[in-house]
Amino acid sequence: MALLSKDQIAAADDRRWEDVDVPEWGGSVRMLGLSGTERNAYQASLVVLGPNGSVQKMNLADQTAKLLAKSLVDENFDRLFSDKDVKALGAKNGAVLQRLFEVAQRLSGLRKEDVEAAAGNSEAAQSGASTSD
Repeated sequence: MALLSKDQIAAADDRRWEDVDVPEWGGSVRMLGLSGTERNAYQASLVVLGPNGSVQKMNLADQTAKLLAKSLVDENFDRLFSDKDVKALGAKNGAVLQRLFEVAQRLSGLRKEDVEAAAGNSEAAQSGASTSD
């Protein structure tokens, strides 16, 4: 494969999305995988830091609704819910939220197997042009 330029990377349409039927709500919803920045913000929202900056505990309150608020979009890919809407979204049927949460995790690479696969592939590939003897 050819090496990509900065402009080619910036122009790549690499965010995955999916329309999901939600019969309990009387229609379907569009879910968009998180960008890197959105994913980092979501993950950071789940961590409570101690006074020295180390992880003190995990904050799992509304973790499902937090991810869905960032993933549910309209036909123009604009978010349906802001971060301020998380509590209201979290009040919906837990089974529906869990089903959508699993789709959002898959689209954003947040499933356990996605994280493990990325960790396994994180070793640097050996270059064909090594200067060491």
